[in-house]
Amino acid sequence: MESLKSPASEPLAGFTIGVTAARRSEELITLLQRRGATIVHAPAIRIIPLVDDIELRRVTTLLVEKPSDVVVVTTGIGFRGWIEAAHGWDVADDLIAALALTRILARGPKARGAIRQAGLCEEWSPESEASREVLDRLLAEGAAGLRIAVQLHGAASEWEPNADICHALTLAGAQVIKVPVYRWEAPEDSRPMDQLIAMIVHGQVDAVSFTSAPAVASMLQRAKALGCLAELVVALRDHVAAICVGPVTSAPLRRLGVPTVHPDRYRLGALARLISDEVPRHARHVTAGGHHISVRSATVAVDGDIRTLSPTAMALLRRLMANPGWVVSREEILALLPGGGADSHAVDTAMTRLRSALGAPRAVQTVVKRGYRLAIDPAECDARRARHPKHRRGAGD
Repeated sequence: MESLKSPASEPLAGFTIGVTAARRSEELITLLQRRGATIVHAPAIRIIPLVDDIELRRVTTLLVEKPSDVVVVTTGIGFRGWIEAAHGWDVADDLIAALALTRILARGPKARGAIRQAGLCEEWSPESEASREVLDRLLAEGAAGLRIAVQLHGAASEWEPNADICHALTLAGAQVIKVPVYRWEAPEDSRPMDQLIAMIVHGQVDAVSFTSAPAVASMLQRAKALGCLAELVVALRDHVAAICVGPVTSAPLRRLGVPTVHPDRYRLGALARLISDEVPRHARHVTAGGHHISVRSATVAVDGDIRTLSPTAMALLRRLMANPGWVVSREEILALLPGGGADSHAVDTAMTRLRSALGAPRAVQTVVKRGYRLAIDPAECDARRARHPKHRRGAGD
């Protein structure tokens, strides 16, 4: 059976969303599933606390013995992990006393909350929760000659969001002390991430969500290792929406020219609501044969009913949707059939099956001796021709 039908009663019904979160992933998945989404979960990272890490202990000892002028706290979980590690070494009181002597800048409310939980007080925190604003403030005040400790987000990589801050402060004449409070590594089992990357590349998901910059960096590194980084970036630029929890998370993607969106409030609930609003806008819509057709990555909504089509039927529909109202030749359709098709009869059979799968026989029109096209409303066809004048010829009526 080619088509399975169900009503699109929820905003994300029929849409497939990739979730890369490791922490609190169940919460985000539940929020999206309640809105009707099909989820592909592939944790992009695993966070490893550095309670026993030699480098973190060395940096902690350094800052206890000689407090820095400024400390930049980037994440709440990272700062808490640092204090917890110091407790394990029995130097937490010394560390807190040293930090009390410094100017503390917090990147956002979570970092601010962790600072206050430790009995400390931040000097300043940007409303935007953007690391760039913290950097701009330090540069405007003058960073030359200052010892500035920067809590890192995770492992060093070419997409590490703190790399720009540390580099810019060093160029401005500051002595930067990197505090590796926690690091991230790729997941032990790479198969779910490999599958999600492949699905993004082949357009089999409608959107992918990111809740941390390290998760973005991990996916980019894995795609690079698989030899498909360029294809992944193209897919994220063109047809798979990248939706992030905040601007810091989206920064590595923006540097690659990938358009991203993020909610005003950097929370999972706000992220789920944004996905519900944003993803349906990316679907391709057309009215053909009196039916409203909306194409997702793996399903089609016809007059509000979600239908699951065979891969061949989806390929044919996508080709017809590429230029709605324009004729697709029988030769082109034949080339889309498994094995390239056998003869012209195979084309007729495939299009009959497509009409049946859609439950909309009049949506696909036969153009005698030429091929097939979507039977879109003439006014809509004229509007599309006006937007794409180079395609005015060859449409056929």
